[in-house]
Amino acid sequence: MDFSFIEEKTKDLYAKVAGRPSYPPKVMFKVLFLEFYYNLSDVEVVKQLKFNVLFRCFVGIKIEDPLPDDTSLVVFRKRLGEERFERIFDEFVKQCKEKGLLKEKLKTIDATHIIADVAIPNTVELLREGRKRILRAIKKERKKPNISSEEYSSEQEPPQNSSKEDLAKELTLSTELIRKVKGKYSSRIEREISLLEQVVGPKGKRKLVSFVDPEARFGRKSKDKKFAGYKAHIVEDESQIITSCDTLPGDENEGGETYFETLLKKEDKKGLKGEAVVGDALYDSWSNRVNIGKRG
Repeated sequence: MDFSFIEEKTKDLYAKVAGRPSYPPKVMFKVLFLEFYYNLSDVEVVKQLKFNVLFRCFVGIKIEDPLPDDTSLVVFRKRLGEERFERIFDEFVKQCKEKGLLKEKLKTIDATHIIADVAIPNTVELLREGRKRILRAIKKERKKPNISSEEYSSEQEPPQNSSKEDLAKELTLSTELIRKVKGKYSSRIEREISLLEQVVGPKGKRKLVSFVDPEARFGRKSKDKKFAGYKAHIVEDESQIITSCDTLPGDENEGGETYFETLLKKEDKKGLKGEAVVGDALYDSWSNRVNIGKRG
């Protein structure tokens, strides 16, 4: 694979004259590639670069060259953003097609679970944490807040097995706090209030997993196996190369028409052909059959 196009795809992210010289974007991207490939953290991949000659060789950093630190990787990843990451991914798929690596016969579509990197609190703990986040944000915004934090905070540790009475008390405190503060503060605090509302009055079962990762959701791998996080929804060529990818909340049905059509449209945009779609029973619907029928 030729990584040289990374420089062109990221040149608008850097000033030509101002500031200190940056690490080449191609080098930074290769470090991130290794991090995801070997399932490492930012800190761990930098440690590998210190001692692993193979990592240095692949990335293009000489023995005597200084290394980027883990915070630089955080900044670079945020700077790239989701849409640019996808454009870079599509460029690699294009190279695979040009090199004849794709068979373009069978498109295998499936989803695999991704566990969120958060501790999962019980509902009592979640309600307390939500109020604490709101009160902390109000105090930061207004040096002298017109609301008493002691009235809505619970200093004692929540019991391991919370009772119905504990839950009822936390729900009452949280509902009162929402009523008092909603619509009176900045959009940032309103977002925190909105998250707490999802815990106080969810429609059906609780969906919010954690305030740290509010987009994660509870899902099931099977009737007996649950998880909290996301689903990676992918199309894989018969060559076992992934050609399109989408991220779904953990509680979504990947076999639904919308998600199925989204992946096929990504394949169309890349000009990737196919003779058949392979999927499990979740995808076996009339609308999905119509969609693949339209594409021949």
